Amino acid sequence: MSLPALSLPRLAPAAEEGRRLAEIAEEAAALIRPYWRAGVQAERKADASPVTEADRRAEALILERLAVIYPGVAVVGEEGCADCGTPDSVPARFFLVDPLDGTRGFVSGSDEFTVNIALIEDGRPVAGAVATPADGRLWLTTKEGAVLREGGRERGLTVRARPEEALGLVSLSCGNAEAERLGLRHGFLRWRAMNSSLKLVTIAQGSADVYPRTGPTSEWDIAAGQAVLEAAGGAVLTADGAPLLYGKAQARFLNPPFTALGGR
Repeated sequence: MSLPALSLPRLAPAAEEGRRLAEIAEEAAALIRPYWRAGVQAERKADASPVTEADRRAEALILERLAVIYPGVAVVGEEGCADCGTPDSVPARFFLVDPLDGTRGFVSGSDEFTVNIALIEDGRPVAGAVATPADGRLWLTTKEGAVLREGGRERGLTVRARPEEALGLVSLSCGNAEAERLGLRHGFLRWRAMNSSLKLVTIAQGSADVYPRTGPTSEWDIAAGQAVLEAAGGAVLTADGAPLLYGKAQARFLNPPFTALGGR
């Protein structure tokens, strides 16, 4: 399956797109919220990961809204790829969508799950929005930089370096021994386990410093979070120190190991 390089509409500068994506992410979050802690049942996808009606309905809504605002621009969404396979190729400009990142936690009643929408141009995440349906927070890119919207108010985000008290973030599946090994390698003595793309936006808002990831992730898991983190002054780097890039169709949109960094 391929996504053809269509004649694309002229978009506003990428920095302006975050607010449009944020509106869609907020609408998807509102759709998801009634399912949370309401006994929603999970099914198993082909890769054994869970999926719920909330995942599928949220992705359908996001695709519908993107098609109206950005007609002809390709979209790679987690649930569409699970059902039909990943595309063989993508154009230079496309969207990555994870309608509900952290489904396992969502089903168990955790509040650590997110809606993620990112615009990719020439391999880089140039705009993004990350929403947390459980508490109504929203991180987005703007022309001024990264912003956190909370309780109807917005504040700009800037990462900061704390080398003597660095806090590392690890995945919930990471054991203490592995966390200690990662801490020695990346310079943190304290760590916190956290689910979903929240790790990236937590660094973007200056509440943590580094997130090393050695296990598998898909592009739609982290693209929006990377856009926000980079807008706040941080970075997501591969093992050779290069920025993590997107559109890796031949690798089925899987990411290599990476490290998300705040102040450097």
